[in-house]
Amino acid sequence: MPGSSEQPRHHVIAIDGPSGSGKSSVSKAAASTFGFRYLDTGAMYRAVALWMSEHGVDVNDAEAVAANVENVVLASGTDPLNPGIFVDGRDVEAAIRTAEVTSAVSAVSAVPAVRTAMVARQRAEVEEAVAAGTGIVVEGRDIGTTVLPNADLKVFLTADQEARAARRAAQDEAEGRGGEVEATAESLAARDAADSSRKASPLTKADGAIEIDATFLSFPEVVAQVESLIRGVQ
Repeated sequence: MPGSSEQPRHHVIAIDGPSGSGKSSVSKAAASTFGFRYLDTGAMYRAVALWMSEHGVDVNDAEAVAANVENVVLASGTDPLNPGIFVDGRDVEAAIRTAEVTSAVSAVSAVPAVRTAMVARQRAEVEEAVAAGTGIVVEGRDIGTTVLPNADLKVFLTADQEARAARRAAQDEAEGRGGEVEATAESLAARDAADSSRKASPLTKADGAIEIDATFLSFPEVVAQVESLIRGVQ
């Protein structure tokens, strides 16, 4: 339970993995259990992509994106039960989940200047959590490799593409964004290729990361494994 005597203090937990692997849901659940803060770094990149699109910046023009990234007024909530993401003071949690943003985010997140700016913000959130005497679970695609290579625990959460597509399609359908598995699988394959091949902080398993293959595991089983790993951190 949050705030219980079993709660590890000050721990910094990095959870990486491809789209649809369940990182967000698992990270929020584990953070809530231990009373930790939670940071969704993917939402930050989506928020930048949204801002670029709304301000007429061509997301495929790396120089234009780089020139504008410092103009993005971004705030990330860290409550695992209600994290939120804000751009220019506006709650954009729903807006960043659209197909348009999803199709734009890989190009935006591949721009080195964007990654530099976001990594600085992400590390600042972690420093603030530790200074406040609490732990934090940070999830994304380059947390263990780039953002927090010295994290107390690094987890690489994955699943085969078919399982990830089915889960993401079900989530999209539940949230009113369609839900066709075949189309979702194609989108995930494209995202995997873009995230793994970009020059700036590509998606890869970090040294020392513990891999969890969630293909045949239920959500509670994955959460239980992650929480057991957190309890084992010294």
